Amino acid sequence: MPALREFLVGPWRAVSVLGITEILSWGALFYPPVLTVPLIAADHGWSKAFAMGGFSVGLFVGGLVSRQVGGLIDRFGGHVVMPGGSLIGAVGLLGLALAPGAYSYYAAWMAIGVAMAASLYDPAFSTLGRIFGGQARIPISTLTLAGGFASTVSWPTTQILIDHVGWRGAYLVYAALLGLVAAPLLAFALPRQRARAAADEKPHRQSSFSAESKPAALLPAHGLGFLLVATAFSSYAFVPSALSAQLLAIFERFGLTPATVVVIGMLFGPAQVLARVCELSFARRTHPLWIARFSVGLLVAAFVLLLLLRFSAPLAACFAVMYGVANGLMTIARGTVPLSLFGADGYGRLMGRIGGPFLVVQAGAPVCMSYIAERASDTAALGVAGAFAAAALLCFAAIRRPA
Repeated sequence: MPALREFLVGPWRAVSVLGITEILSWGALFYPPVLTVPLIAADHGWSKAFAMGGFSVGLFVGGLVSRQVGGLIDRFGGHVVMPGGSLIGAVGLLGLALAPGAYSYYAAWMAIGVAMAASLYDPAFSTLGRIFGGQARIPISTLTLAGGFASTVSWPTTQILIDHVGWRGAYLVYAALLGLVAAPLLAFALPRQRARAAADEKPHRQSSFSAESKPAALLPAHGLGFLLVATAFSSYAFVPSALSAQLLAIFERFGLTPATVVVIGMLFGPAQVLARVCELSFARRTHPLWIARFSVGLLVAAFVLLLLLRFSAPLAACFAVMYGVANGLMTIARGTVPLSLFGADGYGRLMGRIGGPFLVVQAGAPVCMSYIAERASDTAALGVAGAFAAAALLCFAAIRRPA
């Protein structure tokens, strides 16, 4: 890890800036709907499913533009593209607050979808890849450690804002934060240099985060290897998206009290952050592909325990912790596996190609999970989510690193 001063000057300033803006972006764009959508539906006289459909449409649109966003970051840099994402997000949130009807409501979510594609982890990872090149693994891990606090900050903040100014006021506050804080930070404080330029300026100094003495062999960013990586991450995307919409409700329907369910839900965030701390401290020299295999294997084991053992509060808590650890590690793997297998050249476009289907699957997962739970059973819904996790594990296991 670099010295504290390096987080304020030089390339490592990117981690500090993105750490702040990722908390703002996730907290404003991604996490509030679980609290605001029921209120939006009640105010407009819509069903909750119709109101939540806007969020799914936003994720779908984000998937469609993700590849283009990555290419723009490769070409112009995150300091140009990501401020635009924050400004578009501010406009979209303003549109949500002022939308008079269904068409304008869904149009606002489409704008937010573009903002998510240009503001969340994929563009942030692409920006770090452009700045640090092949040495971006530790900066990416450090960034996810900061970003892990987004839900911890967003949910209570959103609830406080709803209590004091209503859901519309909450979105107006978040729009102001994106437009007046996140966008200027990204535009003026994010480093502009590329990896090669930084290396050329100080060729006599070895980077403080360098872990390799010679370039690693790489896979081509196409063909079977790329298909397996993209399929693995897309299959995994179903799980957190589906569980975020249904898991706590399923636990309650299985017989737990609402208070117990809330306590169990609180275990997820700390487990996620703890896993990222351990990866950064003890596993930085482990190939990211093994991190991905371990995390998805742990998640599959959690589903097996939940489906085979008699349900109880301790079992639900164990599942929440295992799921949190797995998701914490997979967030890191999402940025570091493509970097280690395919290299830093064209990394932004590569992340966009992987992030597109990831966001599309993420958009459809809540609807699919709800349909299965209503038409079949909660156990069947958990089984489907477990099957997607198993598919991701099989894909990761099939990937072969170059000699």
